[in-house]
Amino acid sequence: MSELKQKIEETVSFIRKHTDVKPQIGIVLGTGLGDLVREIDISAELSYQDIPNFPVSTVETHAGKLIFGNLSGKDVVAMQGRFHYYEGYSMQQITLPIRVMRFLGVKTLLISNAAGGMNPLYKKGDLMIMDDHINLLGDNPLIGPNNDELGPRFPDMSEPYSRQLIRIAEEIALEEKMKVQRGVYVAVSGPNLETRAEYRFLRAIGADVVGMSTIPEVIVARHMDLKVFGVSVITDECFPDALQPADIDDIIRTANNAQPSLTLLMKRLIERI
Repeated sequence: MSELKQKIEETVSFIRKHTDVKPQIGIVLGTGLGDLVREIDISAELSYQDIPNFPVSTVETHAGKLIFGNLSGKDVVAMQGRFHYYEGYSMQQITLPIRVMRFLGVKTLLISNAAGGMNPLYKKGDLMIMDDHINLLGDNPLIGPNNDELGPRFPDMSEPYSRQLIRIAEEIALEEKMKVQRGVYVAVSGPNLETRAEYRFLRAIGADVVGMSTIPEVIVARHMDLKVFGVSVITDECFPDALQPADIDDIIRTANNAQPSLTLLMKRLIERI
């Protein structure tokens, strides 16, 4: 047995001592999705500190809990807080929780993030459904020996985000009279924000928004054949010729203001999965 598989089984075994919920849906409660926790009928919650092999989130706004319960009639497991490459974790550490979710029974992964908007048609506070991505993190969670029990050596990425789930989400947005964008997310390592020249470069290669997370989790989810749906909350406008210094308090405030719309979208989507 590979070291990775051993860690997954050890973690799953620990979790099973605390809950017998078999979640169909996994949720990464990134920026903009914190309020979704209040909608979950919680049956168990575990601190990351207590879970074997789990890293501990060092970002102040991330609570660091694994939550089990029912939402919109479906059994779910939710990560309240995620891990980032800039925190110093390896790609394998960042993505271990996604593999654990799969072994707990998850078939669909819903994920959110905060991002800077580079598409001039996007505004601060908009939601963007992720249609595709560009990985500029400089690393990949699948580097190293492949375990065929987890997924193929060369996983296909022609549909990283489920077209079916995107279509349903757009139908929901129309029904709810909710404005949503649809575009390409690019991930960079951070933690510094980008220069004007970097924003020009990222826009030129086809990205609509830029962030520092999500892609490692999506790569591992697709490696294990999970369906993925992702949303970015556009927390600031990154237009090179009118670039203002980043205000982290304003970014967090914008993400919080977007929570009701994103929470409603995810709840309705879960109903229809």
